[in-house]
Amino acid sequence: MTTSIVLPPDYKPSKDEEYMNELQLEYFRQKLENWKKSLVMQSADTLDDLRQGGLNQPDEIDRASMETDKSLDLRTKDRIRKLITKIDEALDRIEDGTYGYCEENGEPIGLDRLEARPVATLSIEAQERHERLEDTFDDGK
Repeated sequence: MTTSIVLPPDYKPSKDEEYMNELQLEYFRQKLENWKKSLVMQSADTLDDLRQGGLNQPDEIDRASMETDKSLDLRTKDRIRKLITKIDEALDRIEDGTYGYCEENGEPIGLDRLEARPVATLSIEAQERHERLEDTFDDGK
């Protein structure tokens, strides 16, 4: 989507305007793009940290500490990778016109929820229902 929409510098989506209008979509598109850029930079830093230093430390405690640090870095990198995938999916939903609507029931997700979690795909009610179902199945283990 090549956008020609220019957001006012202090623009914030409002409940007083039409839900998921062009300004709101552009606002969330920019928010998602900026978040993704930040994560890509953070991921690059994590990769640099992983490349530095070897695990051939003579001291077992130093080696164990370094292995733990690298393991945490790898988990962080994996979380970032998964989040970037969710951001890309949200950007695709902006393109296809489904962004901001619950994938389960088609109802609006809501501006407050999207502001807090721009990659949300479920309304609060649908998310709570899913969590209750997960708790029900987890209790059986």
